[in-house]
Amino acid sequence: WRWSLLVVLALPGALGKPTARQERARHEDRTGFQYDHEAFLGKEEARSFDQLSPEESRERLGKIVDRIDDDKDGYITTEELKTWIKRVQKRYIYENVAKVWKDYDLNKDNKIAWEEYKQATYGYYL
Repeated sequence: WRWSLLVVLALPGALGKPTARQERARHEDRTGFQYDHEAFLGKEEARSFDQLSPEESRERLGKIVDRIDDDKDGYITTEELKTWIKRVQKRYIYENVAKVWKDYDLNKDNKIAWEEYKQATYGYYL
């Protein structure tokens, strides 16, 4: 069951030969797939998965699925998946804030004043 979930989440073409409609939807929704991939794994983790072979990807996803299965019953519930995605997204947001904070906190006082924000955002326009 877990491997079925892995295949569905990680390998969009793994469910057999797609119908013309599925192929068209997959082609039109490439950015949606990438968004889902990043939502499930986190942006950095998704980027690292893009470099893996299918075998390595399956192995790493297996470990992630074990982490998603909070009650360790061998199944992933909708709630467990929602909790996982929220956790990944929250981590991404905090990491992103930490990365850009120093660009906005120009005087390094751990506060961002409106003037600092305007300068960092629109500086070359002003």
